[in-house]
Amino acid sequence: MISFRVKRIIFKAFSLVSVIRGYNILALIFAQYLASVFIFSPQKSFKHVIFDLHLLYIIIATVCVVAAGYIINNFYDVKVDRINRPVKTGIDNYVKQETKLTLYFFLNFVGFIFGLFVSWKAALFFAIYIFGIWFYSHKLKKYPFMGLISATILTILPFFAIFVYYKNFSKIIFVHAVFLFLVIMLRELIKDLENIKGAIANNYDTFPVVYGEKKTKQLSILLIILTAFPVVILFNYPALSYMKYYFYLALITLIFIAIYLWKSNSINQYRILHNILKMLLLVGVFSLVFIDTSLLIEKVIDKLN
Repeated sequence: MISFRVKRIIFKAFSLVSVIRGYNILALIFAQYLASVFIFSPQKSFKHVIFDLHLLYIIIATVCVVAAGYIINNFYDVKVDRINRPVKTGIDNYVKQETKLTLYFFLNFVGFIFGLFVSWKAALFFAIYIFGIWFYSHKLKKYPFMGLISATILTILPFFAIFVYYKNFSKIIFVHAVFLFLVIMLRELIKDLENIKGAIANNYDTFPVVYGEKKTKQLSILLIILTAFPVVILFNYPALSYMKYYFYLALITLIFIAIYLWKSNSINQYRILHNILKMLLLVGVFSLVFIDTSLLIEKVIDKLN
């Protein structure tokens, strides 16, 4: 039989994983490594990237800061989450708020130190990132446009750190980033629709609260239409190779989301759409392995010549 003490430790560990959204952290690690291998440094071997210590330090720093961000967001949103996610809130609250805050400061400190292992510029980047996440959780998320844009930017920033580290300023990366930006902003809008009850109860001026569900849906559909432009541009890159099938899937999925979203009017329907977008982004991460890195290398060599 498992003793009460062991059960308590297991429950606390599970609660902490829930607070820092362990599944998102794991996906982030895969995304950063795969993006490093197949997009940011195609001219380097798989082994060279995987065993690059500075890249490892950047990823550890990112993981620590993002996990800390989930903790502080959980701290500020505790009243909202009681309404929107009562089951998850019950699990999260198994660990005391004081323990969470201690872990928040510890993770941010570790993230900053690992950034310092890379360079003072990397440490400065993570210090700004830490402040940005706190400011978003404390203030910005309560306002419609600033909350929406800042949430999207903060989600993409971990990839910006690797982008700067490898100094790869190719057009295909920029176009990928535009597509990602639009899809993440769409996800944030649908998440705000999903969480509208908690936002209203706690005086959060999110986009759906201020402008209503109809305008939120209209903006979401506009974002879906805009995603077609980077996708069409990406199809002109031979290096996309078999990843083009992911973008076919993405376009079909986004059209379905637009139709289903317009007809949706319940929290459960918005939750389904939110989860579909999360899965679409996750599939996109693993689809990076289908990029033809040899063609990207040729482009890099052409630029150097």
